[in-house]
Amino acid sequence: MAQVNLLLVSLLFLTLCLHSCPTYAQLSHHHYKNSCPNVENIVREAVKKKFHQTFTTVPATLRLFFHDCFVQGCDGSILVSSTPHNRAERDHPDNLSLAGDGFDTVIKAKKAVDAVPLCRNKVSCADILAMATRDVITLAGGPYYEVELGRFDGLRSKDSDVNGRLPEPGFNLNQLNTLFKHNGLTQTEMIALS
Repeated sequence: MAQVNLLLVSLLFLTLCLHSCPTYAQLSHHHYKNSCPNVENIVREAVKKKFHQTFTTVPATLRLFFHDCFVQGCDGSILVSSTPHNRAERDHPDNLSLAGDGFDTVIKAKKAVDAVPLCRNKVSCADILAMATRDVITLAGGPYYEVELGRFDGLRSKDSDVNGRLPEPGFNLNQLNTLFKHNGLTQTEMIALS
């Protein structure tokens, strides 16, 4: 039963990504074919190491991806740290409970990618988060699926952008249905993600 639930949640995250990716990116399965041809293996190995370190890697990475995609599309803007002049998405009250292991998964994968001279500064954090999410799903027993790559990292990360874009604990069914529908998801998909 748990594996069926994981499969359903995995497929819903794929649906979320396909509906929420920025439209200005030309996504393809082979986006890094020339600039970083081994990127998927590099990310997978880094995620595998993190997966074996702590059991929270899977839910933390999935939740991080969900929070990123629901705010401005899957642009990695959740990963940006605040500065003295800008409070970023990750510091909005709705995101303060995101587990550090999700961020750590992406940081370790990004470091592994950038350690390869050919790949340094060529792969977006948004793509790394999408691949890492797919990889934790697979490592946890869910399905493997191809991730289209070529997302641009978000140029904006403001805590005010989070307002009203994530489900609140007190939302009723109509509010939840509206929010998830706005993100291209059905009530059935919303229930599976809850």
